[in-house]
Amino acid sequence: MSEGSERIARRGSRQDTRLKVFRSAVELIAELGYAATTVDAIAERAGVAKGTVFYNFGSKEGLFEALLEHSISKLAEALAGADTGESALDALDSVVLGQLRFFEEHGAFARVLLAEMWRTVWQEAVARLRQSALSVYANVLRRAVANGEIRADLDVETAATAVFGMVLTVAIERRALYPDRPIERTHATLVELLHGRIK
Repeated sequence: MSEGSERIARRGSRQDTRLKVFRSAVELIAELGYAATTVDAIAERAGVAKGTVFYNFGSKEGLFEALLEHSISKLAEALAGADTGESALDALDSVVLGQLRFFEEHGAFARVLLAEMWRTVWQEAVARLRQSALSVYANVLRRAVANGEIRADLDVETAATAVFGMVLTVAIERRALYPDRPIERTHATLVELLHGRIK
């Protein structure tokens, strides 16, 4: 194996380890809360040495910040990819469905987001969430206002946060209480509520 190939293999192995640690951390934090989750427990669940966690992230706080950065980036990609670019209201409906699907796949992260992220210590992560994920909603709503599809007096920033929070809460409730309910049914209800309020 060439030196370049070895470097790529090491980088891939390190990325796999980080993803394993992320998965374990988000599951444990969703189950126990951030304060009760230890690096020992994360390392054990991930099947890595405790030192590996510290080597990759420096501290529990560093791990959680990296986890938020990674997860928020994935969420923003999913929401941006769901924006169909059609009429703004159609795009809004698609982004809502994209968020529901993302949290269907990443339910533990949804619970962590709801329970942990709004603490003052994570304000930088909240700012990143607003800048990346919530901005997808804000941009779609601005387009809808500009196109005359929704009320011109709508406070777009607050509406974006409200829609995101509503979909997040409903996604968690659906997973916990109504796991057999089709995601399309949940989406249809959310869309009906949204259209009734913003038009």
